[in-house]
Amino acid sequence: MLRLLHTADWHLGHTLHGVSRQLEHQQFLDWLLAELLNKQADALIVAGDIFDSANPSAAAQAQLYKFLVTAKNQQPELNIILVGGNHDSAIRLDAPSSILNALGIHVVGGLRLDNQRSIDWQRLIVPLTNAAGEIRGWCGAMPFLRNADLPYSDSDDPLVTGVKALYDELFTRLQNQAQHGQSLIMTGHCYMVNGNVSELSERKILGGNQHALPVELFPKTIDYVALGHLHLAQKVGANQHIRYSGSPIPLSFDESHYVHSVLQVDMQAGQETVITKLKIPRHIELLRLPNSKDFATLSDVLAQLENLELNAVHEAQRPFVELRIKLDKPEPSLRQQIEEVIARLPVRLLKITTVYTGSDGSLADWQIEQRLEELQPLDVFQRCYANKYDTDAPDDISALFNELVEGIQ
Repeated sequence: MLRLLHTADWHLGHTLHGVSRQLEHQQFLDWLLAELLNKQADALIVAGDIFDSANPSAAAQAQLYKFLVTAKNQQPELNIILVGGNHDSAIRLDAPSSILNALGIHVVGGLRLDNQRSIDWQRLIVPLTNAAGEIRGWCGAMPFLRNADLPYSDSDDPLVTGVKALYDELFTRLQNQAQHGQSLIMTGHCYMVNGNVSELSERKILGGNQHALPVELFPKTIDYVALGHLHLAQKVGANQHIRYSGSPIPLSFDESHYVHSVLQVDMQAGQETVITKLKIPRHIELLRLPNSKDFATLSDVLAQLENLELNAVHEAQRPFVELRIKLDKPEPSLRQQIEEVIARLPVRLLKITTVYTGSDGSLADWQIEQRLEELQPLDVFQRCYANKYDTDAPDDISALFNELVEGIQ
């Protein structure tokens, strides 16, 4: 049998409205180390977005490397595979790959060319061994694919055609490498058709989420596909073996209701792949009042705030709070009234979201205030375009803008 744990979208270095998530990430990593040992996992796959940005802080990098060293010290035979996501810098991830490979940690930040200017496929093919050192499977470690990685195609949908061509080639090479009874696994960091998206924390990729990739991208004979990018743990369509593990912590208040998890995947020759969700403990709660996407009056929200049943915890573990308030008109003393209540409670106020309905406003008339940090570059571009030309930006112009942003990132 081969047992692997699948996780993704760590986003080390993330901040939520200016507040560091380092403590939550460390608590997750400590929990993951214990699970790897308790479950006697043979492999760990991290399917992209290890860091929150292409230029992570020294603290975020130190957190990753400390975890990797600790994991290998406690389980020397553990296979660890890290692939780059759209938030990661492929060059930065690949820079220490020679050292990490020597420790048995396989890193693929991005596609790399060999001396013949062809894709170096061999570095994407990783043997997966059990505790006895026997090869039980092979992983095709495909990182996030940027437009520049894709082969030229004059088809109607060059993006899908190009991505499929790369996966077909990798799968063929995996099949040629594997022997009878050895499992075949692939990774991906992409947006699949019908995936559930967290709009506030997931950056649109490959020209935007309108370019969702079809499930036919992956061969039916593959044993498991470990995906990253979407923060909600989910399967792709009806395919039990093609999965997003989801992020380990909520990266926005929109994700506060998610059950965050790591996926345990058990594979054995001639048997169905067994997938088990391992629920990740929530160390710091995210509270949204009202507890939905609805809004309430200031008096109702303050009443809900004062009626919260809160446990006494260390200051660093206090819940984060977002208040969603509807107003008929601007309220100059809004923050003062809220802070007077907050001062008496063991919570941390991170965000106040307001809507103005007017005296007779209907739901359709609500104007929700948004911070610039909540907008994606494409959102800002489309608003500027509409403001200047009094019409929505055409799809082809939006796609070109996304390519420009991708190149800069």
